[in-house]
Amino acid sequence: METASCNCWFLSALASLSLHPQLLHQVVPPDQDFDSSDYCGLFHFRLWQYGDWVNVIVDDRLPVCQQNNNAKGPSKWQLVFMQSAQRTEFWSALLEKAYAKLAGSYEALIGGLSSEAMEDFTGGITVSYAPRQVPCPRVLFHTILEANKRSCLMNCSVVKTKTLSDWAGCGLDSRHAYSVTGAAPVKMKTQDALLYCENFVTEDGKPTDEPPGDTVFVPLVRIRNPWGSSREWSGDWGDKSKAWAAVSAEEKARINVKFKGDGEFWMSIKDFCKFFSDLEMCHLGPESLAHARRQAGKLNDKRRCWESVSHKSAWRKRLSAGGCRNNLRSFASNPQFQVTVVDPDETDNDNTGTVIVGLMQINLRRRRAAGDRMLFIGYEIYRRRTDGTGPLDTNFFRYNRCAGFTTHTNKRQVCFRHKLKPGNYVIVPSTYRPDFEMDFLLRVYTERPAKLDEIDDVTAIVDLKIPMEPSAQELTLERALRDAFAKVAGADLEVDAYELRDILNIAFMKEFKFDGFCLETCRSMVAMMDADQSGKLGFQEFKTLWSSLRLWKTAFKKFDEDKSGNFNSYELRQALKTVGYRVSNKIFNCLVMRYANRQGVIEFDDFIVCCVRLKTVFETFSAQEKTADGVSALFSKDKFLSAAAYV
Repeated sequence: METASCNCWFLSALASLSLHPQLLHQVVPPDQDFDSSDYCGLFHFRLWQYGDWVNVIVDDRLPVCQQNNNAKGPSKWQLVFMQSAQRTEFWSALLEKAYAKLAGSYEALIGGLSSEAMEDFTGGITVSYAPRQVPCPRVLFHTILEANKRSCLMNCSVVKTKTLSDWAGCGLDSRHAYSVTGAAPVKMKTQDALLYCENFVTEDGKPTDEPPGDTVFVPLVRIRNPWGSSREWSGDWGDKSKAWAAVSAEEKARINVKFKGDGEFWMSIKDFCKFFSDLEMCHLGPESLAHARRQAGKLNDKRRCWESVSHKSAWRKRLSAGGCRNNLRSFASNPQFQVTVVDPDETDNDNTGTVIVGLMQINLRRRRAAGDRMLFIGYEIYRRRTDGTGPLDTNFFRYNRCAGFTTHTNKRQVCFRHKLKPGNYVIVPSTYRPDFEMDFLLRVYTERPAKLDEIDDVTAIVDLKIPMEPSAQELTLERALRDAFAKVAGADLEVDAYELRDILNIAFMKEFKFDGFCLETCRSMVAMMDADQSGKLGFQEFKTLWSSLRLWKTAFKKFDEDKSGNFNSYELRQALKTVGYRVSNKIFNCLVMRYANRQGVIEFDDFIVCCVRLKTVFETFSAQEKTADGVSALFSKDKFLSAAAYV
């Protein structure tokens, strides 16, 4: 296959896919051609998009251009983008058109990572490595070997650096993507192996430092140039290397060595790590192989794949876009997900489990084509050592270190492979800066089945967190308020919303930088305490209200650290928990939308009316007859309308 566009990232992924016929047929259904009797000029393909398999239908019209040549004769036309070496083969070009349709245009495909295409072909999850930076190449070799057993798609790319002096005549193309098609420990006599390798592996590919015996195993990686040309690696273990003369015919047959000049070649893991700058492994989950197995009729296919779980969510401004941990006050408001590492891995003896976490921005390529910029995204993982419920709060993040993380990167997906001890963990995805909105998909791959749940709180009343010992100043103020109440209340010793506003503003405007309570807030306060719905409060009702106001005022001061008369909407949840109210994600979203201003801050007056209405709703619910499970309350129409209208 060839391409005239900047799509080698797409081409290398397609080359890797073609090595797995079942996976290829999942993307390119084989029951379609140009010669069938019912041919109508349409072709269909199946591509994975953000958690779902999507059918894409395209027509058979492909963009072409006139070939430039100075020779006389009729003009020749060629495909503008991807084309096959066989001029009558068009499936790759049609698949590229379907992919461009999903992205929005061919132009949207200019520049990219092989990992994107590999994931969209398989529904898998891609982990990236930097071979030049790995401390032990043999450990990376074992990872490649195990990945190959799990039918992973693997791509690698070359970027020259000034520090490399061995590029001349090596046969590798700079800024080009290749496919990793296999790996094998090759058995050799020790005296021959020492001419080409210094470090060896065990028969199953694990690093070993034991003294070599008569025979050793040399770690080799098989790579393919997606152009399919004769341009190949010319160093040790290449097709023309003398090293192969020291390998027995039986061993060559075992690892299926062929010297065809077809773009496929072998090289040592040491040279691989020296010359290749990036390695991408697309790990397959059960959904990646399920359709392929059904289509092939192999329901009992025992190929190993990862267990996977996923969850879609979003960062929303003022609600759940708290930014990275640098923004500690808002970080806890990010969506949080709990996953349990149950058992250690089968192949390791370090009592840890492998967890692959992928965080993906949804519809990024289409949004980028429309002019939207990529967000810097990342995640952190924390171990939850207690059996507590609900989201982790700011204090937890202030005093606990993470168990794993990724740096924030402006890619479609950030992904990393973690080794974690068995236990409960919380994953916190975030954008680098707060208040940036984006839908995202979080995926977790494990060797053992796992659950991934977005952590939510249960709406309820909790114990108070603030000590309520009255200070001498507050006692003096209460006596003053009693006198003020008596003066304002008049002969009936009751106050309405107008009179309540005057009393409270005299008291609170001396302590807070705010414009005073509005009439609507005071009406809600009266409704909260007005059991007989008289529209007025006696002194005992006022005293109970005052006790609640002191609690809410103390909580507000705690979060209004700069004494500005407001605090950030991200902190509303913790502020409410401090005064005794736990709310679910859905209720929290409603409260922020209702009581935060355009700048996403909560004013003192709005915080008070929020607390008042929550208290009223909780008390109204508690007073009603319940269903048998105690979850729902029974209301008549009049009771419901009365409770909803008079708050």
